[in-house]
Amino acid sequence: MKKILVAGALALALSGCASQQPEAPFTLTLAHINDTHSHFDPSDAPLTLDGQRVYTRLGGFPRLLNYANTLREQAKLADQPLLFVHGGDAWQGSGYFQLNRGAMNADLLSRLGLDAMVPGEHEFDLDNQRLAAFIEGVNFPVLAANLNVSRDPALSGAANLHPYVLYAFDGNDKERLESMDDAGRDPVVAIIGLLPEEMGELGTSTGGLRFEHELETAQRTVNALRAQGVKHIIALTHLGLERDQRLAARVNGIDVIVGGRSETLLGDFSDLGLGNNPPYAQLITNPDGRAKTCVVQAGHFAQAMGRVSVTFSRDGRVTRCEGGNTLLTDGEFYHDIRRGEQHRLSPAAQQRLRQLVAADKRLAVVAEDAELRRHIDEQYKPALTRAYGAVLGHVPATLSHRGLPGRDGSQSELAPLVAASQLYWVNTPEVQAVTGRRADVALVSASAVRTQLEPGELRQGKVRQELLPFATPLSLVSLTGRQLAGLLLETINGALTDDKRAQAFPYMAGLRYQFDETRKGAGFLRQIEVRQGERWVKLDPNASYSLVLNAYHASGNDGWNTLFQAQQVLTDRIDLARVNGRLMAFPVARLSQTGNNAIEAHYINQPLNCRAAGVRCNTDAEAFEDYVQQRRPLLTPLADTGITLNRL
Repeated sequence: MKKILVAGALALALSGCASQQPEAPFTLTLAHINDTHSHFDPSDAPLTLDGQRVYTRLGGFPRLLNYANTLREQAKLADQPLLFVHGGDAWQGSGYFQLNRGAMNADLLSRLGLDAMVPGEHEFDLDNQRLAAFIEGVNFPVLAANLNVSRDPALSGAANLHPYVLYAFDGNDKERLESMDDAGRDPVVAIIGLLPEEMGELGTSTGGLRFEHELETAQRTVNALRAQGVKHIIALTHLGLERDQRLAARVNGIDVIVGGRSETLLGDFSDLGLGNNPPYAQLITNPDGRAKTCVVQAGHFAQAMGRVSVTFSRDGRVTRCEGGNTLLTDGEFYHDIRRGEQHRLSPAAQQRLRQLVAADKRLAVVAEDAELRRHIDEQYKPALTRAYGAVLGHVPATLSHRGLPGRDGSQSELAPLVAASQLYWVNTPEVQAVTGRRADVALVSASAVRTQLEPGELRQGKVRQELLPFATPLSLVSLTGRQLAGLLLETINGALTDDKRAQAFPYMAGLRYQFDETRKGAGFLRQIEVRQGERWVKLDPNASYSLVLNAYHASGNDGWNTLFQAQQVLTDRIDLARVNGRLMAFPVARLSQTGNNAIEAHYINQPLNCRAAGVRCNTDAEAFEDYVQQRRPLLTPLADTGITLNRL
């Protein structure tokens, strides 16, 4: 059934005589996942079990499929209705997506046996032609009630994109309906899809799409479905937990909200080392003060599956909503993320932990579906292995990234490591033989770091294609202490003043400072020190310091204007790149600004052309790779980032 998703026309599309629905109580099971982010393989994950930190592997699509099939078989034996849905953001998140875009998701999601999916913001990251191909390529309906596609040439004709879908149940038997006219006396469940109304700002490529108000669309859709005779309504959303709760509190008639986007593993997992999150299957009273809505969500990265059982009264209201999230483990436990044979727990310890898992409803040992595992390994894994190359090291726990440090003291864990890698690399004998210099300080803009790192193996391709994907040469340039202090003030104040510049906040190595915010968006540097050997020495305003940073920021882009101003007449800067495998220095004479405000580097001899054959400019990534292999094969956060930012 083809639909142009204009929310205002929905009531007309649903008009008609209300069907007669049965008066008997009805119980429905919902299995659900969300924010899988192309984690088709299992994720290495730390857990706390029996009071000890251990490493196992969680989830992955073959394990999801096996567990979903188990739930389906249980429902079939009990002759109970079951639906399996996805709360959005299947795209992005792994090397598989970088290589295959939406095509692999369409293939593997179709093999899971889903009954519906709502798009997330990352489904809009490419272009609408690719999104349309994905939607038309899956074997389940994609739902978005508040998405208006009438002005978009790619999606306006998408026959598999709907505001809602109807399923009728006769026990475990399920039939998708075109309309309530076909329902008879079987119970009918409607699933509506809802996206963030600000999706046009979240998605990088939304073309001519318009996103309608989520609350108004939800209430209008529910009213029209109720008028048609639908008693059981599920909202499949990609709004985030807080907005799911708001939706439940402000819209009448939604029975269950299955959400995504905030990636919340609902339930208390604190004793497992995964936090105490809000309760699973929370019941929230509707505005009418009578009915209640049950809210669920299932974490991220295909690590867990949620299962909720919902019982309805004769008039269609929720009387019981119970269930939980289950983490799906391979049942193998190690005391080190590297998972070598020497790291494996003893057979007795393995058996003890498996017994604990068997007794815990939040965990399940689940084997992978053999056929889906084979399909991934044969069709997709070889290209991933070729593209992502050698293992550089291992990440024991998630390394987070953010721009501006928070008022609670939280900072990027990755950006300081990137800065440390650059300072280490330029001071190695090989690089110093080319530059003839030693760097004192490394600076990294938060915007240069493009992803966080999840636990598990760190491969070369992860660094080059995802963490530091811009293939940017490193630069060495000298500033006086006074200029360096000015650069810090400029970038810190800019990040505090303008949300758009928060991602240009400077992280560093070889330098430490204390900054006190005195009013909103402004403050002063109380102390700046530079590391000299094993000592910290106060910054000398008149001394010259050698900085290493990527060439983009070395030219003063991203609001780092002090660097541009310091190099307009003369500079000692050199950019570092490899030519036919050989590391070479490209001296810069000065910088200038073109008519469209682009900054241009004028080289003394041969200009650096990163597009030329044999030229490889990604020395920023090379530095990080060497640092991990040679200094931090177990990549953990630095004990001290050097940043003390006292925010108001």
